Amino acid sequence: MASRIVVVGSLNADFVLGVERFPTPGETIAGREFAVIPGGKGANQAYAAARLGGRVSMVGQVGDDVHAELLKRNLAEVGVDVAHVEIDESASSGIAVITVDAQGQNQIVLIAGANGTFDVEELMKSEEVMAQAGFVLLQLEIPLPTVERAARIGKANGALVILDPAPARRISDELLALADYVTPNETELAALTDSSFGEHLVARDAEAKARELLSRGVRKVIVKMGAQGALLVSAEESQSWPAVPVTPVDTTAAGDAFNAAFAVALADGRAETEAGRFATAAAALSVMRRGAQPSMPTRGEVESLMTTPPRV
Repeated sequence: MASRIVVVGSLNADFVLGVERFPTPGETIAGREFAVIPGGKGANQAYAAARLGGRVSMVGQVGDDVHAELLKRNLAEVGVDVAHVEIDESASSGIAVITVDAQGQNQIVLIAGANGTFDVEELMKSEEVMAQAGFVLLQLEIPLPTVERAARIGKANGALVILDPAPARRISDELLALADYVTPNETELAALTDSSFGEHLVARDAEAKARELLSRGVRKVIVKMGAQGALLVSAEESQSWPAVPVTPVDTTAAGDAFNAAFAVALADGRAETEAGRFATAAAALSVMRRGAQPSMPTRGEVESLMTTPPRV
C-alpha cells in the first residue's frame, strides 16, 4: 500500500472571474463569467493527490460559514480524509478572488480568514495522523510557525517533506533546511533569493539561484518554470523535465497539481526522474481546464498524456 500523504495548509473558497483582459487601475470592465469553486493551495494539493490515487489526509481549518461545508465535502468526495479539518467559529473561511484573462493568466487576491488563525495549538490536534505520514506537503497560506512545526513533526517521524514556498515570501533558513524538496516557481525563486528576473527565467539562471538555496540547507530544489518545464537541482546533479506542449486555458493551481503528482508518484515507489515526468504531465493537464480543483486530472489521464502527448 502506498504511503500516506498528509497535506497541511489552506482551504479557500475561490471567487473566479473571467475577463478578456485585466483592468488597469481605476478602470471598470465587463466580465465574462463568475463561479465559486473550492480552492486553497493546501486543499488543491490534497484534492489533486486523491484524484491521482494517493492516500490523503487534509490538515487545516475553515470558518463557521456557508463555505465550510462545501470545502470539506468537495475533498471528501474524492477520498480525502477531512477528519482533521478544524473549524474556527470566530472567523470566516479563507477567500481567494481570482481573475483569469482570455490567455489563461491569472491575478489573485487572498483573504486568509480561518487559514490565518490556524496556529500551532490547532495543528497539534492532528499530531497523530501526521505521525503516520510518509509524505508531508506544505505551502505558505497558513502562519509560518505552523508550517515550520508541521515540517518538524514530519521529519521527526521519518516523512519526506515537500515545501511549496507559495505565495512568494521570504522564509527562514530553518524552515528551508527541514524540507526534502523546495518547489518554487520563478516568482517564488526570486523572492527566496532576493533576485529579479526578466520576462522569462532561463535554465542557467534558475540553476544558479537554486544552488543558492542549497547553500542555505535545502536538500533539493525543483524550479517550476511553466511552459519551460521543471528543473531539479541537488548537490549531486541537475536534471530537467520539459513541459508537455498544451494550449493553456487557466494556469491557476498548475503548481499544486505538480506537487501533488510528484508526491503521489514517489509514494507509489517511482524513481525521482519518473515522478518528475508524471508531475509535469499532471500540471499540463491542469492548465487545460478552468478552476483549481475542477482542473485536477485523474491518474489515467496523466498516464495517457505521458504516452501520447496532444498536438497543439
